[in-house]
Amino acid sequence: MAETIALGAIVRLGTGKGAARSARRQNLVPGVVYGAGNEPQPINVKLNELLKLLKAGKFKSTLISLTLDGKSERVICRDVQRNVVNDLPTHIDLMRLSDSASINLFIPVNFENQATCPGIKRGGVLTVVRPDVELIVPALNIPEQLTVDLNNFELGDTIHISDIKLPEGTKPTITGRDFVIANIQAPSGLKSSDNEASDEIEEETPEAEE
Repeated sequence: MAETIALGAIVRLGTGKGAARSARRQNLVPGVVYGAGNEPQPINVKLNELLKLLKAGKFKSTLISLTLDGKSERVICRDVQRNVVNDLPTHIDLMRLSDSASINLFIPVNFENQATCPGIKRGGVLTVVRPDVELIVPALNIPEQLTVDLNNFELGDTIHISDIKLPEGTKPTITGRDFVIANIQAPSGLKSSDNEASDEIEEETPEAEE
């Protein structure tokens, strides 16, 4: 299961542009928490705390334990708006998650055993088509990553979504086709050598007598 990060917030009493500007002057980022059948709740979060989590990466695909008024609830980030000039966050949208909720998230793909992959050892190059895959995942069991064991792939092989064992309860948002995740291609130099060797064999093969 994916890790959970902690984020503290305080109730934002005012709404509108004036309250938002006031929060930013205090190094706070205005936001809102919504979903799970409850009314939207305006909040403020500390700018430095949010920046630290954003710089750590994967903020939108990580379960967040939000503490508000001494109570904690599970949320997921749905949007972070940023200032076009300095790129600092100006607003954050958080969605509450119920125990039975499922959400769409992009989950990164990890390629294991590249050093021992038969195709790569023969000179092949791993070309990643999808570094992450959008999945429908249970809110209480968000996978940290998908894993591909490259020990099973040869030069010229293509890795499809069906080659990845998906965590229980998850499924791709793309249905109806076995889409490509990556492939192991021969570099151009190796391809040229193979073609030249093939041509030489054809030239040396005597023609059959009539």
